[in-house]
Amino acid sequence: MIRVAQVFLFIIFSISVQSQTKKFKVVLDAGHGGKDYGATYHGNIEKKISLNTVLKVGEILSKESNIEVVYTRKTDVFVELDERANIANRSKGHLFVSMHCNANANEGASGNETYVMGITKNAANLEVAKKENAVVTLESDYKIKYDGFDPNKPESVIGISIMQEENLQQSIDIAGKVQQAFTKFTPNKNRGVKQAGFLVLRKIIMPRVLIEMGFVSNKNEGAFLNSEDGQDKLAQAISTAILGYRDEFFKNEAVTTPKKEEPKKETPKKTENKVVNNDNKTAIDGVTFKIQISASGKKLETLPQNFKGLKNITIEKENSIYKYFYGQTESYSTAKQLLEEAKAKGYTSSFIVPSKNGKKIKLSEAIK
Repeated sequence: MIRVAQVFLFIIFSISVQSQTKKFKVVLDAGHGGKDYGATYHGNIEKKISLNTVLKVGEILSKESNIEVVYTRKTDVFVELDERANIANRSKGHLFVSMHCNANANEGASGNETYVMGITKNAANLEVAKKENAVVTLESDYKIKYDGFDPNKPESVIGISIMQEENLQQSIDIAGKVQQAFTKFTPNKNRGVKQAGFLVLRKIIMPRVLIEMGFVSNKNEGAFLNSEDGQDKLAQAISTAILGYRDEFFKNEAVTTPKKEEPKKETPKKTENKVVNNDNKTAIDGVTFKIQISASGKKLETLPQNFKGLKNITIEKENSIYKYFYGQTESYSTAKQLLEEAKAKGYTSSFIVPSKNGKKIKLSEAIK
């Protein structure tokens, strides 16, 4: 019996060691750099503000023992958009955060906003994407590299080839956390979560957001962005959002160290949860699956004619984004069928969203 107890404790210790080595990896991307200055107004230079803030965020995150920080640049150098994506994907990161500053000919415009990758016809969102995407003209053969993309035509953003967005839900959630943290730590206006086609985000295979921290074209806000105090507050807000995201979405990846416990002589109790057969796997009762077919800043009536004939459409609002779902089932097998139906109707970027007792969870956890 003593031998069994020793083996049990060894297993717990092994799990503990593995947990300490499993780190949450964040890729921080400072927009622009080198020959690309970004937006410049009133002596406020976007490339400098974005780099300074990224380094401050990285410094805060690096104090956490279970976080690894990866940078696309740490100095004033020019990094092509595709290479930023390559750095992120090679790192096998869990989250990509790109930091920028906004600008507008109307110098009264102010506030912060966070973008997720998506297709939009909203003129304001397209204009922001156009400005950030214009950096490609500094790259050689950009029309070939980016499939004929023309930064001078905002509508061409709509034609960007977008990978199947399996991480849209997580991207929206981290974007929402960023905006909430901005409201808490900065005095600036919250412009919400938005969607647009950013080239820097298009090839990244992890949850990813692009943050417009404020307007350098606004004298007061630009001075805030360019100040040490302002950058400290921005960094505190962004790092708080990242840590909150880690705690919510990465907690099931064993980032905490379990306590050592002596084995107890107890008869296992029967679980009160029902178990249902789920595509040759088992799932605890309370897990449901829905198919997210789109997310938009525009609210639509949940009528079949608005969703290519699909019925049983539900809607949820998070921050300023409306998310549309098709169907609901407790069977993962049925969920996969619903997913194929949605794709057949043209919603090629749709994906399965699982939840347990009303709270969204990871798909891997749901079908475990």
